[in-house]
Amino acid sequence: MSDRFFHPVSGMEMPRFAGIPTFMRLPHVPLDHPRADEVQIGLVGLPWDGGVSNRAGPRHGPRQLRDASTMIRAQHGVSGMRPFEAANCADLGDVGPNPVDNPDTLRRFEAYFTGLKERGIRPLVAGGDHLCTLPVLRGIAKDAPLGLVHFDSHTDLFPAYFGGTTLTHGNPFRSAVEEGLLDPARMIQIGIRGTMYDSEDRDFAKAHGIRIVTIEEFFDRGVKDVMAEARAIVGTKPAYMSYDIDFVDPSVAPGTGTPEWGGPNAYEAIRVVRECAGLNIVGADLVEVSPPVDPTGGTAWLGASLMFEMLCLMVAAL
Repeated sequence: MSDRFFHPVSGMEMPRFAGIPTFMRLPHVPLDHPRADEVQIGLVGLPWDGGVSNRAGPRHGPRQLRDASTMIRAQHGVSGMRPFEAANCADLGDVGPNPVDNPDTLRRFEAYFTGLKERGIRPLVAGGDHLCTLPVLRGIAKDAPLGLVHFDSHTDLFPAYFGGTTLTHGNPFRSAVEEGLLDPARMIQIGIRGTMYDSEDRDFAKAHGIRIVTIEEFFDRGVKDVMAEARAIVGTKPAYMSYDIDFVDPSVAPGTGTPEWGGPNAYEAIRVVRECAGLNIVGADLVEVSPPVDPTGGTAWLGASLMFEMLCLMVAAL
């Protein structure tokens, strides 16, 4: 059982609308805290959307996700897992970006997650746009490529936009494959849909052996069958989970910059994560929550719920 220091504040002790919000009401333990080296899973905010190419706003995601996550309770409603008793979890705070210098921000993020890897802390990240995933992978996958379970409506396998070299939220996984951070034979991308510029991303996936499950195939086969294939592809070796909130239908999660109609409902959005039980998830992220385009806060509440599901997977993998 983990130390009581690492347990979240109960809603029976302090009302959930009161107190300073942290992820899931866990203790705030920055890396200079005397107990930081005891943390096993660190929840981290990356408040940055310098990779967005259209509607900005995900830089505000971590703050709203923290606030929404105060509603998370101690026990999983289906499995009965009590993750905060099984592992030392803490809110490590935000990594400060440089909002006017993208390369500098990527270097800052990479250095931070390299440090987490050296300390043996597994990251659960709240973005930020999807480019945030690349420096996380650069930090934790330097010694060996990881497998990937990727929920999204877009592949994010595109070449650089506008004929340049600048990285965006449309190409973190292309870069991660090219840099040897991900093993394409152990990658699966689920929920892909929407109109396309061209087929360059699909061609890249085909050339490298990356499995793409379109939304049509997802609904034709069903959650259980698709996720059984995902578990078989990723296998038992270390893997990363990346969840773009635009995987979910915008009728449910409108708070995102690049919504695509025809996606899963909230239950399906949660169930796909639960069906990853048994995978060796060593890091994960929830990205692209954009509070300015969802004043209701419902998108962030779904995002916080998904983060709890991912946390349970990561605790089980310790």
